[in-house]
Amino acid sequence: MDNHLLYILAAVLVLGVGAQWLSWRLKQPSILALLILGIVAGPVTGLLRPDEQFGDLLFPFVSLGVALVLFEGGLTLRFRDLRGHGRTVTHLVSWGALLNWLLIAGGCLLFAGFAPHLALLFAALMVVTGPTVINPLLRTMRARADVSQVLRWEGILIDPVGALLAVLVFQYLVAGSESWVIFVKSIAVGLAVGLAGAFSLGFVLRRHWVPEYLANVVTLAWVVLVFAVSDFAAHESGLLAVTVMGVLLGNMKEVAVGEILSFKESLSILIISVLFIVLGARVDPMDILATGWSGVAVLLVVLLTRPVVVWACTLGAGYSWQQRALLAWVAPRGIVAAAVSSLFALRLAEVGYPDAVQLVPYTFLVIIATVVLQSVTARPVTRALGLAEAEPNGMLIVGANPVARAVGDVLRRQGFRVKLADTSYEEVRAARMAGLETYLGDPISSHADQYLELVGIGRLFAMSRRSRWNTLACMKYRGEFGPNRVFSLRTAEDRDASDRERLPEDYQVPRMFNEDLSYEKFASLLAQGAELKVVNLTESFDLDNWKQTTGNRLIPLFSLGEEKKLRVFTQDEAPPLDPGSRLIALVWGGGERPGPG
Repeated sequence: MDNHLLYILAAVLVLGVGAQWLSWRLKQPSILALLILGIVAGPVTGLLRPDEQFGDLLFPFVSLGVALVLFEGGLTLRFRDLRGHGRTVTHLVSWGALLNWLLIAGGCLLFAGFAPHLALLFAALMVVTGPTVINPLLRTMRARADVSQVLRWEGILIDPVGALLAVLVFQYLVAGSESWVIFVKSIAVGLAVGLAGAFSLGFVLRRHWVPEYLANVVTLAWVVLVFAVSDFAAHESGLLAVTVMGVLLGNMKEVAVGEILSFKESLSILIISVLFIVLGARVDPMDILATGWSGVAVLLVVLLTRPVVVWACTLGAGYSWQQRALLAWVAPRGIVAAAVSSLFALRLAEVGYPDAVQLVPYTFLVIIATVVLQSVTARPVTRALGLAEAEPNGMLIVGANPVARAVGDVLRRQGFRVKLADTSYEEVRAARMAGLETYLGDPISSHADQYLELVGIGRLFAMSRRSRWNTLACMKYRGEFGPNRVFSLRTAEDRDASDRERLPEDYQVPRMFNEDLSYEKFASLLAQGAELKVVNLTESFDLDNWKQTTGNRLIPLFSLGEEKKLRVFTQDEAPPLDPGSRLIALVWGGGERPGPG
């Protein structure tokens, strides 16, 4: 490898990661920044010329990248989720997806002059929305839960379903159009190798034959092996094999895929970042503009098909026309469509479909148009339809330990939406057993950006045992919730920190409760029988009276005023307690008030 190519690879990596960071800061889908930077680096400036600079490595690189993206998509699909999120979601990701495919294919055939094979493949790619483009929109538009939950779960579940449909159409084009025997062989080999790969890897992981520190890289090698073996046995069957493998592995009992998903999440971000800079560099803006009125017709077909599908899938579900309208409007296309269209265009052009190159400009046109248009209009449309949620008064609690569970439980009983997030399965299971909403994973991860649902939640209480984790969570959510809506519970680590270890003021957030109450002291008091109680305050019986009644064994935590206005006691501020308000306090019996903790 010469130095020139080394510099190009380094620049692609830096641009890709930079685009991801910029998208996070702007709370916009990352695909838009990635494609724009790719186009600027490619046809606009001519600095990146993938076909010339990567040569024969380009196709294998794109193929492997898409294979890993599809495997991760399959890994996230849970069969139980298809049944667990309402009839509307189930309809949208099953027969609704097929209806969407047929309507878009028919529209492109009739109004845009597509050849039948191109219309079927393009329509299959347009079925997919995906969490990477939906979730940033949901956080911006802040629609009511009855709408946003449908959009969120459709985006998660349609990803592997749409990808599998596109792969099947592709298999038919490269094999079945010449011989049904070749087509059936490709499907059979893909299914068989995918099954074998999933069950063999599941067998190994279930019996712990691989140490934990190697589980992720072994899984990666296994996926690449399955892709290569399937492709060798039946040409172009590898994508089907890895998709099937991901779906089966993600639904196996006693196989912990959480850690694998976490690893694949980071790997996929890296792959997607590099992949889309490279793919964007192969797209000439003039090719997109050259689609002309045909491109306008395709875009209208995609946009107008959605209301028909939504109307059909919500029949009898009790949705108002406003809810249906918002569901119909929000459906941006994303990463799977861009990656798979580029790969299929490369391959189909080699096997006798020269018009397949049209896939890329039409696909990128729809992606850019839907992401930009719906990013700009989603919030105003939500408000105009009267579906914007009220001021979010729920809270995300970092940690599912006993202290977090006790606080979460008392707030839930007061009518607040509470969600606990933790990486410990045992802690999360205990929270679920207590009837609390949970998220198993790191709330500051990119996986949380895609899968942590925050409808109705507008505050953060960082209450884990780990000081640095609390700080990182507060830094992440301060921009989303606001600086006055993130709080952290002190730990012994905070108390004992030296001046050299103490965080600068820019990173500090309000400390919950008072200086005497750290996480460790809170947990100790709970273990000794202390309780969280809701105290009703009146003009004749205020906080001082309650302290006298309990022998001063009471620490105020929250005040609850009219209209569920919750305020947090901090070490710097004690909110006023007016008559008629309620106080949530930690109360214990016997002994002295705890000292510094």
